[in-house]
Amino acid sequence: MAHLPSRRRLALAVPVVLSLTASLGFLPATATAVSPAESGVRAATQDAPSLAYVVNTKTDRRTIESVTKAIAAAGGSVVATYAKIGVIVVHSANPDFGATIRAVRGVQSAGATRTAPLVAAGTTDQGAADYLTAAEAAKVTAAATPGDEPLEADQWDLRAIGADQAAKINPGSSKVTVAVIDTGVDDTHPDLAPNFSKSQSANCVGGVADTSEGAWRPYTAADYHGTHVAGEIAAARNGIGVAGVAPGVKVSAIKVSDPDNGLFYPENVVCAFVFAADHGVEITNNSYYVDPWLYNCMDDPDQKAIVDAVNRAQLYAQKKGTLHLASAGNSNHDLASDAIVDDSSPDDSTPVERTIDPSECFDVPTQLPGVVTVSATGVKNIKSYYSSYGDGVVDVAAPGGDRIYQIPDTPSKNGRILSTMPNNQYGFLQGTSMAAPHASGVAALLKSEHPKASPAQLQWLLKAQADDTACPESYDQNGDGVQDAVCEGGKRSNGFYGAGIVNALRAVK
Repeated sequence: MAHLPSRRRLALAVPVVLSLTASLGFLPATATAVSPAESGVRAATQDAPSLAYVVNTKTDRRTIESVTKAIAAAGGSVVATYAKIGVIVVHSANPDFGATIRAVRGVQSAGATRTAPLVAAGTTDQGAADYLTAAEAAKVTAAATPGDEPLEADQWDLRAIGADQAAKINPGSSKVTVAVIDTGVDDTHPDLAPNFSKSQSANCVGGVADTSEGAWRPYTAADYHGTHVAGEIAAARNGIGVAGVAPGVKVSAIKVSDPDNGLFYPENVVCAFVFAADHGVEITNNSYYVDPWLYNCMDDPDQKAIVDAVNRAQLYAQKKGTLHLASAGNSNHDLASDAIVDDSSPDDSTPVERTIDPSECFDVPTQLPGVVTVSATGVKNIKSYYSSYGDGVVDVAAPGGDRIYQIPDTPSKNGRILSTMPNNQYGFLQGTSMAAPHASGVAALLKSEHPKASPAQLQWLLKAQADDTACPESYDQNGDGVQDAVCEGGKRSNGFYGAGIVNALRAVK
């Protein structure tokens, strides 16, 4: 998750589609007369704002059909039905829709996926990026080692995990695809075009996959996050710009970010996981959390439904052979603690401070079963100051950058991660958003070496070949005498680094 802007929060609100009904004293031949109760629902919702919902049911056809009828009777309009996992995406202006539909037989959970009304699509500015200028690029290129990419001298992160050496042995197989579930990818970038898979790309905004040409691209240059992530994974070694961790594998884009506010809403992510699974994607990278809640608590019916829906989708993908990796978050939270103060949720309306129990409230998708949780490190192989952590929660660590406390001896002396940006540009970002794609790249190398490995086996290999990294003796980053975070666990497994820092070179040896 990118640190600037703070945490990655991207997904989409879709236009409300209104259904016109007859009002001239008769019904069209294809319409069905409504009961007084249904008429009451319609009257109550005429002026109410529409919300999006996920309705989670049993997966048999009879149940889905009966629940679909109940949705209509409760004033809902079905947007998408994922029958294989029992998830139905619905829009409704009925303020009582959630409570009404949860009482329907066959519904296992249901809730609103946002706290703000659906709005017409627009654009959003995600903040300024640290772009590499032409003068800076010339300086970096002048320091390039023969055989390296022109800007590779600034890629301390590749050297930190042996990715530069791994590429000489096995750059990864073109039969392996990593899907970047994010803000979209500029596949016209010369460092990404050679490895981009259009057939495995889509726009899932609104909960329905759009595979039309270019639908997966960013809305504007400000939506740079996904393009940066894609370059970290698979920027080609083609004599242009930078290199990715696995420069021989394929990368695809599944766009899930809202064009109005940049948020990642649950229905978009459900669509993305199912699309990835059904299109043969081996690995997904998830550098975000599902909005609008930083943590989804199981005692809240709306948040419980979000966890249920996204978990069904990601488990479906796992069963189809897809491994998911996700960023741990940029809040410096101990995800294994007894209590966490969340003052950023909901992020689509007015946040309310709350103290949550991490055993009952989850950062989605990173804390879902089977998802690899990745924390961030800097050039000194120390946890980045912003990275969340947690013993038994973090699986592995990877370079994410640290612009304050860990500065590399590179031409730009920039502690962040250099990668591709839209419109043929390059820039620096930092965050666990950058750590996850490094781990995804190593997982892609492992999948290239072990093509028959299941997601569980691949996760085991990723952990087994990571470099054991013990807790630091002190984590007083600013020298004020106060520990900025407490690392628990031993050398082989702890809260800062999980099973260790990923190692690309060991993955291909």
